[in-house]
Amino acid sequence: MAEVSGSVAAVAAVAVVMVVAIVVLPCGVEAKTTIEPCSGSDSCQALLGYTLYADMKVSEVAALFGTDPAALLAANALDFAAPGAAHRILPMGLFVRVPTRCACADGVRKSVSVRYAVRPADTLATVADGVFAGLASSDQIGNANGLAAVDPDAPLDSGQTLVIPLPCVCFNSSDSNLPAVYLSYVVQIGDTVPVIAAIYETTVTDIMNVNAMGSPVAAPGDILAIPLPACASTFPKSASDHGLIVANGTYVLTAGNCVQCSCGPGSLNLYCTPASLTGSCPSMQCSNNNVLLGNVSTHPTSAGCNVSSCSYGGFVNGTITRSLNIGLQPRCPGPHQFPLLMDPPTTVNHDSTFLPPLSAPAPAEAGEAIPPPSSPVPVKGGSFTLPKVSTENGSAGSVSEAPSMNKPHQMLSSFITCLLLYSRM
Repeated sequence: MAEVSGSVAAVAAVAVVMVVAIVVLPCGVEAKTTIEPCSGSDSCQALLGYTLYADMKVSEVAALFGTDPAALLAANALDFAAPGAAHRILPMGLFVRVPTRCACADGVRKSVSVRYAVRPADTLATVADGVFAGLASSDQIGNANGLAAVDPDAPLDSGQTLVIPLPCVCFNSSDSNLPAVYLSYVVQIGDTVPVIAAIYETTVTDIMNVNAMGSPVAAPGDILAIPLPACASTFPKSASDHGLIVANGTYVLTAGNCVQCSCGPGSLNLYCTPASLTGSCPSMQCSNNNVLLGNVSTHPTSAGCNVSSCSYGGFVNGTITRSLNIGLQPRCPGPHQFPLLMDPPTTVNHDSTFLPPLSAPAPAEAGEAIPPPSSPVPVKGGSFTLPKVSTENGSAGSVSEAPSMNKPHQMLSSFITCLLLYSRM
Protein backbone atom coordinates (compact mmCIF):
# COMPACT_ATOMS: atom_id res chain seq x y z
CA MET A 1 0.00 0.00 0.00
CA ALA A 2 1.16 3.47 -0.86
CA GLU A 3 1.34 5.67 2.18
CA VAL A 4 1.67 9.40 2.70
CA SER A 5 2.05 10.81 6.19
CA GLY A 6 1.85 14.34 7.46
CA SER A 7 0.63 16.54 10.28
CA VAL A 8 -2.64 18.40 10.24
CA ALA A 9 -2.19 22.06 11.17
CA ALA A 10 -5.89 22.82 11.31
CA VAL A 11 -6.72 20.24 13.97
CA ALA A 12 -5.31 19.29 17.35
CA ALA A 13 -1.55 19.10 17.32
CA VAL A 14 -1.58 15.66 18.86
CA ALA A 15 -3.43 14.17 15.89
CA VAL A 16 -1.16 12.89 13.14
CA VAL A 17 -2.91 11.95 9.93
CA MET A 18 -1.79 9.37 7.40
CA VAL A 19 -3.38 8.95 4.01
CA VAL A 20 -3.06 5.32 3.04
CA ALA A 21 -4.23 3.26 0.11
CA ILE A 22 -6.66 0.83 1.67
CA VAL A 23 -9.57 0.53 -0.75
CA VAL A 24 -9.22 -1.48 -3.95
CA LEU A 25 -11.66 -0.32 -6.61
CA PRO A 26 -13.19 -2.72 -9.12
CA CYS A 27 -10.88 -1.47 -11.90
CA GLY A 28 -7.82 -2.21 -9.76
CA VAL A 29 -7.05 1.39 -8.84
CA GLU A 30 -6.17 2.11 -5.24
CA ALA A 31 -8.13 4.71 -3.30
CA LYS A 32 -7.17 6.60 -0.17
CA THR A 33 -8.78 7.40 3.11
CA THR A 34 -7.78 9.44 6.14
CA ILE A 35 -6.52 7.59 9.21
CA GLU A 36 -6.36 9.17 12.66
CA PRO A 37 -4.00 7.32 15.04
CA CYS A 38 -5.35 6.99 18.57
CA SER A 39 -4.98 5.23 21.89
CA GLY A 40 -7.31 4.53 24.76
CA SER A 41 -11.02 3.80 24.74
CA ASP A 42 -12.53 7.22 24.07
CA SER A 43 -14.93 7.84 21.21
CA CYS A 44 -16.77 10.71 19.51
CA GLN A 45 -19.81 11.37 17.40
CA ALA A 46 -19.18 11.22 13.66
CA LEU A 47 -21.13 10.99 10.42
CA LEU A 48 -20.91 8.59 7.49
CA GLY A 49 -21.88 9.81 4.02
CA TYR A 50 -23.96 7.01 2.53
CA THR A 51 -25.70 6.68 -0.85
CA LEU A 52 -28.64 4.28 -0.87
CA TYR A 53 -28.10 1.36 -3.27
CA ALA A 54 -31.87 0.70 -3.50
CA ASP A 55 -35.19 2.07 -2.29
CA MET A 56 -35.09 1.44 1.44
CA LYS A 57 -37.20 2.18 4.49
CA VAL A 58 -35.71 4.57 7.03
CA SER A 59 -35.68 1.67 9.49
CA GLU A 60 -33.75 -0.52 7.03
CA VAL A 61 -31.03 2.08 6.53
CA ALA A 62 -30.84 2.56 10.31
CA ALA A 63 -30.62 -1.21 10.90
CA LEU A 64 -27.86 -1.54 8.30
CA PHE A 65 -25.69 0.82 10.36
CA GLY A 66 -26.95 -0.17 13.79
CA THR A 67 -28.46 3.21 14.58
CA ASP A 68 -31.89 4.47 15.62
CA PRO A 69 -34.30 5.52 12.82
CA ALA A 70 -35.16 8.75 14.61
CA ALA A 71 -31.46 9.54 15.07
CA LEU A 72 -30.87 8.97 11.34
CA LEU A 73 -33.69 11.35 10.43
CA ALA A 74 -32.55 13.95 12.96
CA ALA A 75 -29.00 13.93 11.54
CA ASN A 76 -30.44 14.87 8.14
CA ALA A 77 -32.97 17.45 9.40
CA LEU A 78 -35.80 15.15 8.28
CA ASP A 79 -38.96 15.12 10.38
CA PHE A 80 -38.23 12.53 13.06
CA ALA A 81 -41.43 13.07 15.06
CA ALA A 82 -43.93 12.44 12.26
CA PRO A 83 -46.14 9.34 12.72
CA GLY A 84 -44.71 6.37 10.84
CA ALA A 85 -41.51 8.24 9.97
CA ALA A 86 -39.38 5.11 10.47
CA HIS A 87 -41.39 3.28 7.80
CA ARG A 88 -41.09 5.96 5.14
CA ILE A 89 -39.32 4.76 2.00
CA LEU A 90 -36.21 6.65 0.93
CA PRO A 91 -35.34 6.60 -2.79
CA MET A 92 -32.35 4.83 -4.32
CA GLY A 93 -29.45 7.22 -4.86
CA LEU A 94 -30.33 9.48 -1.94
CA PHE A 95 -27.27 10.67 -0.01
CA VAL A 96 -27.74 10.68 3.76
CA ARG A 97 -25.60 11.38 6.79
CA VAL A 98 -25.54 8.39 9.13
CA PRO A 99 -24.62 9.04 12.78
CA THR A 100 -22.04 6.69 14.26
CA ARG A 101 -19.73 6.38 17.24
CA CYS A 102 -16.11 6.76 16.17
CA ALA A 103 -14.05 4.58 18.48
CA CYS A 104 -10.37 3.72 18.83
CA ALA A 105 -9.64 0.21 17.58
CA ASP A 106 -6.27 -1.31 16.67
CA GLY A 107 -4.61 2.06 17.20
CA VAL A 108 -6.72 4.00 14.67
CA ARG A 109 -10.11 5.71 14.61
CA LYS A 110 -12.89 3.65 13.05
CA SER A 111 -16.40 2.46 13.69
CA VAL A 112 -16.51 -1.29 14.29
CA SER A 113 -20.01 -1.60 15.73
CA VAL A 114 -21.74 -2.47 12.44
CA ARG A 115 -22.61 -6.12 11.81
CA TYR A 116 -23.94 -7.39 8.49
CA ALA A 117 -25.76 -10.70 7.91
CA VAL A 118 -24.69 -12.18 4.57
CA ARG A 119 -27.51 -12.86 2.11
CA PRO A 120 -27.55 -15.29 -0.83
CA ALA A 121 -25.20 -14.32 -3.68
CA ASP A 122 -23.34 -11.78 -1.50
CA THR A 123 -19.60 -11.45 -2.09
CA LEU A 124 -17.05 -9.29 -0.33
CA ALA A 125 -17.04 -7.04 -3.41
CA THR A 126 -20.83 -6.57 -3.58
CA VAL A 127 -21.09 -5.98 0.16
CA ALA A 128 -18.30 -3.39 0.02
CA ASP A 129 -19.14 -1.59 -3.22
CA GLY A 130 -22.89 -2.11 -3.37
CA VAL A 131 -24.43 -2.48 0.07
CA PHE A 132 -22.05 -0.09 1.87
CA ALA A 133 -21.41 2.17 -1.15
CA GLY A 134 -17.61 2.15 -0.92
CA LEU A 135 -17.37 3.12 2.76
CA ALA A 136 -15.41 -0.09 3.35
CA SER A 137 -13.30 -2.04 0.84
CA SER A 138 -13.52 -5.77 0.24
CA ASP A 139 -9.95 -6.07 1.58
CA GLN A 140 -10.89 -4.25 4.79
CA ILE A 141 -13.97 -6.41 5.35
CA GLY A 142 -11.99 -9.55 4.57
CA ASN A 143 -9.19 -8.64 6.96
CA ALA A 144 -11.62 -7.72 9.74
CA ASN A 145 -13.31 -11.12 9.49
CA GLY A 146 -10.39 -13.47 8.87
CA LEU A 147 -11.26 -13.74 5.18
CA ALA A 148 -8.16 -12.12 3.72
CA ALA A 149 -7.52 -15.13 1.47
CA VAL A 150 -11.08 -15.26 0.12
CA ASP A 151 -11.66 -14.18 -3.50
CA PRO A 152 -13.64 -10.90 -3.25
CA ASP A 153 -15.94 -12.12 -6.04
CA ALA A 154 -16.62 -15.53 -4.48
CA PRO A 155 -20.05 -16.08 -2.89
CA LEU A 156 -20.05 -15.95 0.90
CA ASP A 157 -21.93 -18.29 3.22
CA SER A 158 -25.49 -17.08 3.61
CA GLY A 159 -26.25 -16.11 7.21
CA GLN A 160 -22.62 -15.43 8.06
CA THR A 161 -22.15 -12.32 10.18
CA LEU A 162 -19.52 -9.81 9.06
CA VAL A 163 -17.95 -6.98 11.01
CA ILE A 164 -17.90 -3.90 8.77
CA PRO A 165 -15.06 -1.48 9.66
CA LEU A 166 -16.20 2.00 8.67
CA PRO A 167 -13.99 5.11 8.32
CA CYS A 168 -14.31 7.98 10.76
CA VAL A 169 -12.19 10.56 12.58
CA CYS A 170 -12.60 12.65 15.74
CA PHE A 171 -9.76 15.20 15.83
CA ASN A 172 -11.02 16.28 19.26
CA SER A 173 -14.35 17.23 17.63
CA SER A 174 -12.80 20.48 16.50
CA ASP A 175 -11.47 22.18 13.40
CA SER A 176 -9.34 25.32 13.62
CA ASN A 177 -10.21 25.41 17.34
CA LEU A 178 -13.95 25.52 16.60
CA PRO A 179 -16.47 22.72 17.26
CA ALA A 180 -16.85 20.34 14.32
CA VAL A 181 -18.39 17.01 13.42
CA TYR A 182 -16.51 15.01 10.78
CA LEU A 183 -18.31 13.48 7.81
CA SER A 184 -16.67 10.58 5.97
CA TYR A 185 -17.42 11.27 2.31
CA VAL A 186 -16.74 8.84 -0.57
CA VAL A 187 -15.57 10.83 -3.59
CA GLN A 188 -17.74 10.22 -6.66
CA ILE A 189 -16.90 10.37 -10.36
CA GLY A 190 -16.99 14.03 -11.40
CA ASP A 191 -16.32 15.39 -7.90
CA THR A 192 -13.59 17.96 -7.38
CA VAL A 193 -12.24 19.25 -4.09
CA PRO A 194 -13.39 22.84 -4.79
CA VAL A 195 -16.95 21.63 -5.46
CA ILE A 196 -16.96 19.47 -2.31
CA ALA A 197 -15.64 22.39 -0.28
CA ALA A 198 -18.34 24.70 -1.64
CA ILE A 199 -21.13 22.21 -0.97
CA TYR A 200 -20.07 21.75 2.66
CA GLU A 201 -19.25 25.42 3.16
CA THR A 202 -15.59 24.91 3.98
CA THR A 203 -12.38 25.71 2.12
CA VAL A 204 -10.10 23.70 -0.13
CA THR A 205 -7.23 24.50 2.23
CA ASP A 206 -9.16 23.18 5.21
CA ILE A 207 -9.99 19.90 3.44
CA MET A 208 -6.36 19.53 2.38
CA ASN A 209 -5.12 20.15 5.92
CA VAL A 210 -7.57 17.77 7.54
CA ASN A 211 -6.78 15.02 5.05
CA ALA A 212 -3.03 15.69 4.77
CA MET A 213 -3.33 16.16 1.01
CA GLY A 214 -0.30 17.28 -0.95
CA SER A 215 -2.50 18.72 -3.71
CA PRO A 216 -6.22 19.55 -4.06
CA VAL A 217 -6.91 16.40 -6.07
CA ALA A 218 -9.18 13.56 -4.95
CA ALA A 219 -9.92 10.45 -7.01
CA PRO A 220 -13.21 8.53 -7.15
CA GLY A 221 -13.32 6.12 -4.25
CA ASP A 222 -11.16 8.27 -1.97
CA ILE A 223 -12.76 8.91 1.41
CA LEU A 224 -12.36 12.46 2.67
CA ALA A 225 -12.95 13.66 6.21
CA ILE A 226 -15.10 16.80 5.88
CA PRO A 227 -15.34 19.10 8.94
CA LEU A 228 -18.88 20.37 9.50
CA PRO A 229 -19.42 23.39 11.80
CA ALA A 230 -21.22 22.27 14.95
CA CYS A 231 -22.62 23.20 18.36
CA ALA A 232 -20.81 21.59 21.30
CA SER A 233 -22.18 20.77 24.73
CA THR A 234 -20.51 21.37 28.10
CA PHE A 235 -22.11 18.46 29.97
CA PRO A 236 -20.13 16.93 32.86
CA LYS A 237 -18.19 13.69 32.38
CA SER A 238 -20.72 11.95 34.58
CA ALA A 239 -23.36 12.48 31.89
CA SER A 240 -23.97 9.62 29.49
CA ASP A 241 -24.19 12.21 26.69
CA HIS A 242 -20.94 13.93 27.67
CA GLY A 243 -19.32 15.36 24.55
CA LEU A 244 -22.62 15.74 22.70
CA ILE A 245 -22.08 17.72 19.51
CA VAL A 246 -24.57 18.62 16.79
CA ALA A 247 -23.75 19.51 13.18
CA ASN A 248 -25.06 22.88 12.04
CA GLY A 249 -28.59 22.75 10.71
CA THR A 250 -29.41 19.37 12.24
CA TYR A 251 -30.66 17.67 15.39
CA VAL A 252 -29.48 15.00 17.85
CA LEU A 253 -31.75 13.04 20.18
CA THR A 254 -30.55 12.25 23.69
CA ALA A 255 -31.76 11.27 27.18
CA GLY A 256 -33.61 8.23 25.89
CA ASN A 257 -35.15 10.24 23.04
CA CYS A 258 -36.75 12.57 25.60
CA VAL A 259 -34.61 15.58 24.61
CA GLN A 260 -33.82 17.00 21.18
CA CYS A 261 -30.81 19.27 20.75
CA SER A 262 -30.36 21.41 17.66
CA CYS A 263 -27.71 23.64 16.13
CA GLY A 264 -28.30 26.85 14.16
CA PRO A 265 -29.35 28.55 12.04
CA GLY A 266 -28.97 31.77 14.03
CA SER A 267 -25.85 30.80 15.93
CA LEU A 268 -23.60 27.88 16.81
CA ASN A 269 -25.03 27.60 20.32
CA LEU A 270 -26.49 24.26 21.39
CA TYR A 271 -30.21 24.50 22.06
CA CYS A 272 -32.18 21.66 23.72
CA THR A 273 -35.92 21.19 24.19
CA PRO A 274 -38.21 18.27 25.10
CA ALA A 275 -38.73 15.75 22.30
CA SER A 276 -42.19 14.43 21.48
CA LEU A 277 -41.17 10.85 20.63
CA THR A 278 -42.23 9.10 23.82
CA GLY A 279 -44.79 9.61 26.53
CA SER A 280 -42.69 8.15 29.34
CA CYS A 281 -40.30 11.05 29.87
CA PRO A 282 -39.88 12.68 33.31
CA SER A 283 -40.76 16.25 34.12
CA MET A 284 -38.90 18.86 32.12
CA GLN A 285 -39.63 21.72 34.49
CA CYS A 286 -36.83 23.52 36.29
CA SER A 287 -36.99 23.20 40.07
CA ASN A 288 -38.97 25.85 41.95
CA ASN A 289 -39.99 27.51 38.70
CA ASN A 290 -42.70 27.14 36.08
CA VAL A 291 -40.23 27.39 33.20
CA LEU A 292 -39.93 24.20 31.16
CA LEU A 293 -36.74 22.90 29.56
CA GLY A 294 -35.86 25.14 26.62
CA ASN A 295 -38.51 27.68 27.49
CA VAL A 296 -38.08 31.27 28.55
CA SER A 297 -39.97 33.59 30.83
CA THR A 298 -39.68 37.37 30.38
CA HIS A 299 -40.74 40.32 32.54
CA PRO A 300 -40.19 43.81 31.11
CA THR A 301 -39.11 46.48 33.60
CA SER A 302 -37.95 50.06 33.39
CA ALA A 303 -34.36 48.82 33.74
CA GLY A 304 -34.63 46.22 30.99
CA CYS A 305 -36.03 42.71 30.71
CA ASN A 306 -35.78 40.05 33.39
CA VAL A 307 -35.21 36.76 31.57
CA SER A 308 -35.50 33.27 33.10
CA SER A 309 -34.61 30.21 31.04
CA CYS A 310 -34.37 26.49 31.76
CA SER A 311 -31.34 24.80 30.15
CA TYR A 312 -30.44 21.15 29.65
CA GLY A 313 -27.36 19.98 31.55
CA GLY A 314 -26.93 16.37 30.44
CA PHE A 315 -28.33 12.91 31.19
CA VAL A 316 -26.82 11.90 34.53
CA ASN A 317 -27.65 8.55 36.16
CA GLY A 318 -30.90 8.37 34.24
CA THR A 319 -31.89 11.90 35.26
CA ILE A 320 -32.48 14.82 32.91
CA THR A 321 -30.58 17.62 34.61
CA ARG A 322 -31.84 21.17 34.24
CA SER A 323 -30.50 24.51 35.37
CA LEU A 324 -32.35 27.80 35.78
CA ASN A 325 -30.65 30.87 34.36
CA ILE A 326 -31.88 34.32 35.44
CA GLY A 327 -30.54 37.64 34.20
CA LEU A 328 -31.33 41.18 33.12
CA GLN A 329 -31.12 41.94 29.41
CA PRO A 330 -31.45 45.34 27.67
CA ARG A 331 -34.61 44.15 25.94
CA CYS A 332 -36.84 41.11 25.89
CA PRO A 333 -35.66 38.48 23.41
CA GLY A 334 -37.56 37.38 20.35
CA PRO A 335 -38.35 33.85 19.18
CA HIS A 336 -35.60 31.32 18.52
CA GLN A 337 -35.13 29.90 15.03
CA PHE A 338 -35.01 26.12 14.67
CA PRO A 339 -33.24 24.31 11.82
CA LEU A 340 -35.76 23.62 9.09
CA LEU A 341 -37.22 20.11 9.12
CA MET A 342 -38.37 18.40 5.91
CA ASP A 343 -40.46 15.34 5.23
CA PRO A 344 -38.36 12.41 3.95
CA PRO A 345 -38.04 12.78 0.15
CA THR A 346 -39.84 10.41 -2.18
CA THR A 347 -37.75 10.95 -5.32
CA VAL A 348 -34.23 12.09 -6.06
CA ASN A 349 -32.37 13.56 -9.01
CA HIS A 350 -29.87 10.79 -9.75
CA ASP A 351 -27.61 13.17 -11.71
CA SER A 352 -26.59 14.74 -8.39
CA THR A 353 -24.72 13.47 -5.38
CA PHE A 354 -25.19 15.81 -2.43
CA LEU A 355 -27.85 16.73 0.07
CA PRO A 356 -28.82 20.40 -0.05
CA PRO A 357 -26.14 22.40 1.79
CA LEU A 358 -26.98 23.57 5.27
CA SER A 359 -26.55 27.32 5.32
CA ALA A 360 -23.90 28.72 7.59
CA PRO A 361 -25.35 30.51 10.61
CA ALA A 362 -25.75 34.26 10.39
CA PRO A 363 -24.67 36.45 13.29
CA ALA A 364 -27.19 36.12 16.10
CA GLU A 365 -29.65 38.96 16.24
CA ALA A 366 -29.67 41.11 19.32
CA GLY A 367 -32.19 39.80 21.77
CA GLU A 368 -32.37 36.32 20.22
CA ALA A 369 -34.07 34.07 22.72
CA ILE A 370 -35.29 30.67 23.73
CA PRO A 371 -38.85 29.93 22.54
CA PRO A 372 -41.50 27.65 23.93
CA PRO A 373 -40.44 24.00 23.51
CA SER A 374 -42.58 23.23 20.48
CA SER A 375 -41.41 21.14 17.56
CA PRO A 376 -40.45 23.01 14.39
CA VAL A 377 -42.93 22.75 11.56
CA PRO A 378 -41.71 20.35 8.87
CA VAL A 379 -41.68 21.25 5.21
CA LYS A 380 -43.51 18.72 3.07
CA GLY A 381 -41.28 16.57 0.92
CA GLY A 382 -41.67 15.45 -2.66
CA SER A 383 -39.17 15.51 -5.47
CA PHE A 384 -35.76 15.93 -3.88
CA THR A 385 -33.39 17.74 -6.25
CA LEU A 386 -29.79 17.77 -5.16
CA PRO A 387 -27.22 20.39 -6.24
CA LYS A 388 -25.60 19.32 -9.49
CA VAL A 389 -21.91 18.48 -9.35
CA SER A 390 -20.11 19.37 -12.54
CA THR A 391 -18.39 16.54 -14.38
CA GLU A 392 -16.39 18.87 -16.57
CA ASN A 393 -12.63 18.53 -16.22
CA GLY A 394 -10.30 21.45 -16.57
CA SER A 395 -12.92 24.19 -16.28
CA ALA A 396 -12.41 27.26 -14.15
CA GLY A 397 -12.33 26.42 -10.47
CA SER A 398 -12.07 22.68 -11.02
CA VAL A 399 -9.24 20.26 -10.36
CA SER A 400 -8.45 17.39 -12.71
CA GLU A 401 -8.63 13.85 -11.41
CA ALA A 402 -5.51 12.00 -10.38
CA PRO A 403 -3.66 10.50 -13.36
CA SER A 404 -4.28 6.96 -12.13
CA MET A 405 -8.05 7.54 -12.25
CA ASN A 406 -8.37 8.10 -16.01
CA LYS A 407 -10.84 5.24 -16.56
CA PRO A 408 -14.08 6.36 -14.88
CA HIS A 409 -16.23 4.43 -17.33
CA GLN A 410 -14.52 1.18 -16.31
CA MET A 411 -15.22 2.00 -12.67
CA LEU A 412 -18.86 2.85 -13.38
CA SER A 413 -19.33 -0.31 -15.43
CA SER A 414 -17.86 -2.46 -12.68
CA PHE A 415 -20.02 -0.78 -10.07
CA ILE A 416 -23.17 -1.36 -12.14
CA THR A 417 -22.14 -5.00 -12.55
CA CYS A 418 -21.92 -5.30 -8.76
CA LEU A 419 -25.39 -3.80 -8.37
CA LEU A 420 -26.89 -6.10 -11.01
CA LEU A 421 -25.35 -9.11 -9.30
CA TYR A 422 -26.75 -7.94 -5.99
CA SER A 423 -30.22 -7.33 -7.46
CA ARG A 424 -30.46 -11.02 -8.46
CA MET A 425 -30.37 -12.17 -4.83
